[in-house]
Amino acid sequence: MFNKIYNDVRRSIQKNFSFIIYLLLIFIILCPVNYYIITGGGTFDAKSRVSIKTDNKIKGSFNMAYVSEIKGTLFTYLLSYIVPHYERESIDDYKANENEDLNDVEFRNKLWLNEANNSSIYVAYTKASKDISVKRSNTYIFFVDEKSKSNLKVGDEILSIDGKSVTDLDSLKKLVSNYSDGDKLKIKVKRNEKILDKYAYIYEESGVKYIGISIMEDIAYKTSPKVAFKFKKSESGPSGGLIMTLQIYNMLVKEDITKGRKIVGTGTIDKEGNVGEIDGVKHKLRGAVKDKADIFLVASGRNYKEALKEKKINKYKIKIIGVKTFDEALEKLK
Repeated sequence: MFNKIYNDVRRSIQKNFSFIIYLLLIFIILCPVNYYIITGGGTFDAKSRVSIKTDNKIKGSFNMAYVSEIKGTLFTYLLSYIVPHYERESIDDYKANENEDLNDVEFRNKLWLNEANNSSIYVAYTKASKDISVKRSNTYIFFVDEKSKSNLKVGDEILSIDGKSVTDLDSLKKLVSNYSDGDKLKIKVKRNEKILDKYAYIYEESGVKYIGISIMEDIAYKTSPKVAFKFKKSESGPSGGLIMTLQIYNMLVKEDITKGRKIVGTGTIDKEGNVGEIDGVKHKLRGAVKDKADIFLVASGRNYKEALKEKKINKYKIKIIGVKTFDEALEKLK
């Protein structure tokens, strides 16, 4: 009896072997894993992402550096152990805490992109002495701490707290400080185009009061000349801030600061013009070299050292410049 069953199973497997292998391959290719796979870096002309009417003649270009990443499957995960420059990044590393999901991560990255673009406009127009004023301002929650006793979510737009407006982190801290530990705050938010009433409890640590959220101000500016962005839905994050600021500034002033060179760079920017560090420098430098850039701009400090190390290991001929501020970037490009 056992031999008959064994022979029947064996014949069935032999008969359907090709189909079983096909199903196994489909499983390996499509089965998701909790990783992003970093597949390399590249560049694109920043001018393709911004629109400003200008008659200025620009011979060179400012180019944004990016890192290519895909949501991992079992196939790409295994491939990352074989293919050079394929690297694994755990999805959990992108989350601020265990309560978050990928929608929260993606919203935060989009908000960071908006903040970088807004800072780019402010710095470039201010340095170029062009007209700029605030048209509107919205305040969003971009992080909810695990200690937060609330029903707030990442992506909520805060309209008011106990009837009082909140425009930035300082105004939030000042408002919260007026309450006592355990007090319940009534918070009006906009979520998915609906106005909702939510709540948060005050808690105190080391003499400081919290409700367990971080917020970010999303500002829209009125400018002359007008400026508009054309980023793709798949693009996000703050790392293009420095290059976008240089691109906008170069479209506003008469002097062409590219001087005919292909300039690639990466780094955040804030409203004071400070340049911040980012991740993935070696991938972005590799992309700049591949696309035959003359100069690679990067934040001074850890990013600059990482880029120099990568240049030495791979014997790249590209010129690497480290900067702390937008003004320093302008000066060194001269």
